Amino acid sequence: MRVSAKSDYALRALIEIARSADTDGPISAEQIGKRQDIPHGFLQSILADLRRSGVVMSQRGQSGGWRLARAPGDVSVADVIRAVDGPLVSVYGLRPEAVEYNESAKVLQPVWIAARRSLRDVFEHVTIDDLVTGKLPPAVVALTEDDDAWRTR
Repeated sequence: MRVSAKSDYALRALIEIARSADTDGPISAEQIGKRQDIPHGFLQSILADLRRSGVVMSQRGQSGGWRLARAPGDVSVADVIRAVDGPLVSVYGLRPEAVEYNESAKVLQPVWIAARRSLRDVFEHVTIDDLVTGKLPPAVVALTEDDDAWRTR
């Protein structure tokens, strides 16, 4: 799996938005971009995708800016990736269950389904709140404690 810059930036932006909510209220896109070194135009596009998905809300006016539309514990990494990049796993633009193969390649479909399930096991259980507090779910932490997880191949 490849994590796109768009997904990475979206998650970093949401960390800033969630952190700001506790102290300052809504945060401007300009502040988010400066704090996370995200290009302004790209950030605006990401925030628009997140707004359409119901993850963030914008507030106009002098004390305006961006804020979460839901509690940070109710927004998963999977929600964010889907909002900005679409399905967690796709095969040439199709969801794995929609891909059709001939008999000899049919075995690939369960591989794609299994890969999606594995990603869900992590991405659907890590929330924006987890990222803000730095306290990841034990099952996710356990996956990183395996030496093989850190080995590049």
